[in-house]
Amino acid sequence: MSLLPIVWEWAEFALRWLHVVTAIAWIGSSFYFIALDLGLRPSSDRREGVGGEEWQVHGGGFYFIQKYLVAPARMPEDLIWFKWESYSTWLSGAALMAVVYYMGAELYLIDPNVLDITTPVAIIISIVSLAFGWIAYNTICKLMLGKGDTALMIILYAILVIMAWGYTQVFTGRAAFLHLGAFTATVMSANVFFIIIPNQKVVVKDLREGRTPDPMYGKTAKQRSTHNNYLTLPVIFMMLSNHYPLAFAAEYNWLIAALVFLMGVTIRHFFNTMHKRGGMLWWTWGLTVGLFLVVMWLSTLGIYGQRDMDGEAALGPVAQKFASAEGFDEVYDIVSANCSMCHTAEPYWEGLASPPKGVMLESPHEVANHARDIWLQAGVTHAMPPAGTYMALADEDRAAIRAWFAAAQEG
Repeated sequence: MSLLPIVWEWAEFALRWLHVVTAIAWIGSSFYFIALDLGLRPSSDRREGVGGEEWQVHGGGFYFIQKYLVAPARMPEDLIWFKWESYSTWLSGAALMAVVYYMGAELYLIDPNVLDITTPVAIIISIVSLAFGWIAYNTICKLMLGKGDTALMIILYAILVIMAWGYTQVFTGRAAFLHLGAFTATVMSANVFFIIIPNQKVVVKDLREGRTPDPMYGKTAKQRSTHNNYLTLPVIFMMLSNHYPLAFAAEYNWLIAALVFLMGVTIRHFFNTMHKRGGMLWWTWGLTVGLFLVVMWLSTLGIYGQRDMDGEAALGPVAQKFASAEGFDEVYDIVSANCSMCHTAEPYWEGLASPPKGVMLESPHEVANHARDIWLQAGVTHAMPPAGTYMALADEDRAAIRAWFAAAQEG
């Protein structure tokens, strides 16, 4: 057996692990400093330029924190910069995208039924779209400077909705969601690299050279940091979405993505208001649940032949029920011909060292035991088999899978 697929798969795993770890570090520091900034109390040291302060307790110790309106009169010798968490998250994410979606474009990036393009063209579209995101966002922020954050956020949300729709017209549903997350994460990391850190460096330089820093540098950096804070939760959703085909492979997947961004805003608004001691806005959770229910409903639209079914019915304990249901032999033949070359102990598809997600579909027992997964991935949605390959299923095959699952439920 060739070692290359094994090395490649472990490289993907290592990059994914690194990406998750660095993202946790970035998100953690972002959430902490936003909560800290909102929770500061008025200070008695305003003569010294202190805008707020707060006592905190953690890990058995007490901490006294002060925030200066612009900067202290004298710069300390040791100054910690919070930037590498952001840079490492973006760089590891870009590497992971290259390994999974660029090197595996035929499997995961391109769907000829959506747009029949070549791998180089798909990669170019991907890279250009990410660059466009930052350019458009930064330009609008500069044009809207001082004109109100609400109008700015509405415009930015409209751009995200347009990009969500646009990505679903070019890439597979899975890749579209991932790219929307990368689009947003690029904006967030670029905020740190091009605005927040440079502005802080200008302030530090002015202080060290005896000049009074312009407060606008700090205000602009805080605005971009606040934008990042509200975008964080939707980005996490997009990172995890490849596990949920009802989201990325639904007919209205772009609209589902648009509503996810709204849910991220409502959840963060609750916590930000709470940290600011503005009370508990419980209505935001009611709105979030309502949006989530709409997302669930949207995921079912466009599914033909679907019945109301008990989601637990396809689990291992009732595998025999599916094995004996009408249409099983036909479904087993479909799976054997179109799925088992990847979902086997030693996949035949080049680049795969193990079956995707550890699912093997070689025997009738395995097919019956994974009935719900087959129904969801290949019957209800078009998530599997990968689009654009010789394994692609015809609509009649997908209908047969749905009919078999329904027959087992009724039996």
